[in-house]
Amino acid sequence: MANQFVYHFEKADASDKVKFGGKGANLAGMTQLGIPVPPGFTISTEACHQYYKDGASLSKAIFDETLTAVKVLEKKLGKEFGSSKNPLLVSVRSGAPASMPGMMDTILNLGLTDASVIGLAESSENPRFAYDSYRRFIQMYSDVVEGLSKHTFEKIIAAFKKELGIVSDLEFTAENFKTLAVKFKDFFKKEKGFDFPQDPVSQLKKSIEAVFASWNNERAIIYRRMNNIPSSWGTAVNVQSMVFGNFGNTSGTGVCFSRDPATGENVFYGEYLLNAQGEDVVAGVRTPEPISNLARDNKDAFDQLYTYAKNLEKHFKNVQDMEFTIEKGKLFMLQTRNGKRTGHAAVRIAVEMEKEGIISKNEALMQIEAKQLDELLHPVFDKGELKKAKKLAQGLGASPGAAVGKPAFSAEEAKERREKGEKVILVRLETSPDDLAGMSAAQGILTVLGGRTSHAAVGARGMGKCGVCGCGALIIDSTAKTVKIGDRTFGTQDIISIDGST
Repeated sequence: MANQFVYHFEKADASDKVKFGGKGANLAGMTQLGIPVPPGFTISTEACHQYYKDGASLSKAIFDETLTAVKVLEKKLGKEFGSSKNPLLVSVRSGAPASMPGMMDTILNLGLTDASVIGLAESSENPRFAYDSYRRFIQMYSDVVEGLSKHTFEKIIAAFKKELGIVSDLEFTAENFKTLAVKFKDFFKKEKGFDFPQDPVSQLKKSIEAVFASWNNERAIIYRRMNNIPSSWGTAVNVQSMVFGNFGNTSGTGVCFSRDPATGENVFYGEYLLNAQGEDVVAGVRTPEPISNLARDNKDAFDQLYTYAKNLEKHFKNVQDMEFTIEKGKLFMLQTRNGKRTGHAAVRIAVEMEKEGIISKNEALMQIEAKQLDELLHPVFDKGELKKAKKLAQGLGASPGAAVGKPAFSAEEAKERREKGEKVILVRLETSPDDLAGMSAAQGILTVLGGRTSHAAVGARGMGKCGVCGCGALIIDSTAKTVKIGDRTFGTQDIISIDGST
């Protein structure tokens, strides 16, 4: 069909990343290899070009084709989109031809409304899970489609926890999540002047348009400039049936690499959280468990995941960065892409994969980017001086190297102070894609939350910046612009050092 824009994973050309984006092409590839991927379809980059030609609007023809594809998903899964009995929920994700982790927008649990959440609670026999999914959807949709910052919702969550006298999201009951959804909708109406949308078809259309629009958001533009990605490419959109890691303690979600992206060592590397959805791992909201512990929690899922990781590495002839979800004990693969790695790791991986016969010498050389060779010359601490230094606290070495500077407590502050000639360390509870310019300006990145696959860690490695994550000993007061470590307090004119290698 000359003007076809929508392709199910089974039918898309897994070799055409320009048309289907990296994520869509790889989802098609995994599906066609027989790997368990939740069913879905890709709206091609050609639809993105058409969206911009049509004045940043999704044409009726493209959306009709999308709705026809949704009908196919309904038939496959025995669920109905927007149903008040057994609803089909989907994720809507970007997928550019080149990997741009976290730069564009994602919406999970789409299709939930006041009516369908009741159906989900009844069909799953798990009201806590249903209302947890609904409050997540309201927060993501409000942020991505309607421009209400997710941080404002985090403040509502924090205030509600304080009111209940609890610390962790895991302590929320079904009723608590129900109340939280009402609080979110009340906040939405107060800010926007209308009720939170209750039509799943409208939710879907606006979400697809928002993902296409995110191709030109500020952080995506900055990332493209930093990585020489042409703005003419556009992004594809992947619509995929949801699988749920927040179904209880037999469910979970995680990110893993076929080799260590920080050192290049040939070890299975990654992190996961039980009773969580994917954003919880990469956003650094909770500090996850190392992937090796999954063998303790679900040996079958761990063994399958390890096998898929090694097979996909051989198939793509490159280190793979994968996202997965376990729903009620069953493993699903949500994504694979070539993994971002440090310069040191890139050299080691290329040499070892050539020795293992996975790639040729020429392919090994082509895997190492020029900027990674530059990164090999980045500073490290003198071993003699390091022995004399006083260790204040320890986190996770997320991106190797050494960094020295004065603490900066926001991306804007880091950028402004760097422009005045100061060397700063960006010190945050966690980072998000909105912090990209500040991360780029800083000598290094230090966070309280998150693990080695969090946004801060992946971002630091991609930029060749030193990074330490999950340093729980830090107490940050962003209003006073201080960070307390043990009995010492550091302000914006004090100097701290971080070592991402150790």
